[in-house]
Formats: sequence, structure tokens, C-alpha cells
Amino acid sequence: MKAFLKNYRQSPRKVRLVANLIKGKNTKEAIAELDFLPKRAGFPIKKLLLSAIANAKNMGIEKDNLFIKELRVDKGIVMKRMMPAAMGSGHRINKRTSHITLVLAEKIVEVKNTKIKKGKKVSIKDKVVLKIKKKK
Repeated sequence: MKAFLKNYRQSPRKVRLVANLIKGKNTKEAIAELDFLPKRAGFPIKKLLLSAIANAKNMGIEKDNLFIKELRVDKGIVMKRMMPAAMGSGHRINKRTSHITLVLAEKIVEVKNTKIKKGKKVSIKDKVVLKIKKKK
């Protein structure tokens, strides 16, 4: 479950501030946090997260089991512009862009104290892996 945002017109340094806040969080928590964040990068990252959730839903995975496994902000293209300066010279202005990569993963649910006997089949629902530990 991946989603990409290419050439987002904000510097990677500013976008990483938002990305580091929601790394490793549950999708519900991340959406709630992005709703009330006063940073400009919050809205595009929220849209990217919703896109990744929709991609996961198309694969048949429930929204409740998802968390943000990886959120990477890389440097995109840099547009070079000039600003007139004193005595006919010019200073360069770099307009930076960002490439944002979002990867979602599913939580692994551990079942510790169960009454499942040996040889009995366990049904796995919604691709959630069940680890069964024996009683001692």
C-alpha cells in the first residue's frame, strides 16, 4: 500500500517537520493530527495518506489495521530563479520541491491465551497474521 507525491512545491526541510510527527502512527491518529496541524504541508500529506488508505482498501485490507510504516521526504527538482541586485548583478533564488513517499503496513495481532487445541484449523480474517503461543 504505497502512495507518492512528486514535485510538491515546498522545501523538503519544511515537509519533514510534518512527516516526522506522524511516522509510525495508526492511520486514524495520523489523520486526526494532520487535521489540526498549522503547517502548510499538513493538507497534502493528509491527502496522500487518504490515497494510500484507498489503495489498501482496493487490495482488501481494513482501514483499522493500518499504520504508517514509512514516510520519506526526498529532494525534488530545484527551479533556479534570479532576483535583481545592486550594480546590475543578480542573486540566485532556489525554489525547491519535494518527493513524498508513503508506505502503509498492516498490524500483526498476537493471540496469547487461547483455547485452541493442536490440529485445529485457525481461520485468518482480513489477512491479519495470528501468532499463537502455547499455554504453559
